[in-house]
Formats: sequence, structure tokens, C-alpha cells
Amino acid sequence: MRYRLTFVVGLAVGYVLGTKAGRERYEQLKKAARQVSQNPAVRNTAESAALQGRQFADKAYHVVSDKVGDRMPDSVAQRVKSLRERSGNGSAGDDWGTSNT
Repeated sequence: MRYRLTFVVGLAVGYVLGTKAGRERYEQLKKAARQVSQNPAVRNTAESAALQGRQFADKAYHVVSDKVGDRMPDSVAQRVKSLRERSGNGSAGDDWGTSNT
């Protein structure tokens, strides 16, 4: 109950502060967020994090498939196979717009 009350109070304070700040402040925050997201250093970091995530997922896939082996249901195996084929062996960009560089 205490956490709900804290959440509701935080929500109310955020709403009040947000309405006092108005549309101008919102537009300033939006512009700053856009500038940060378009910064080449931020984009490179995001792409390298995405690449590391794909590499980790690939390693995890192999570890799990080695341990599971033939015990995986055919429907799951076919779904994984179709997803891997659709990705074009990792050479294409993903749904998030990041490249595999």
C-alpha cells in the first residue's frame, strides 16, 4: 500500500510540474532528446551495443540448442529456422533500423 501511495504522489507531482512547465519546455526536451539521439557517438554506441546483443543471442542460441538437442518440438524448431533464414544470416538491418556493422 505504501508503494502505491508513493507512486500516486509521484504521478501527481509529475503531472503538476509538467503542466506548469507547459508546451515550451516539452518542445525543448524533445529537441534535446533528438539532438542526443542524432549524435554520431551515441549512434555508434547504440549500434555496438546492438551488435554485442546479437552476438550474445547467437551464442546463447547455440548453447541452448546443444543442450536441448532433439528434444525441441518441431514447431519451435521450424519457427527458429524460419526466423534465421528471414534475417539473411545477419547481414541485413534488423527491425529497429540498426545495421550489422
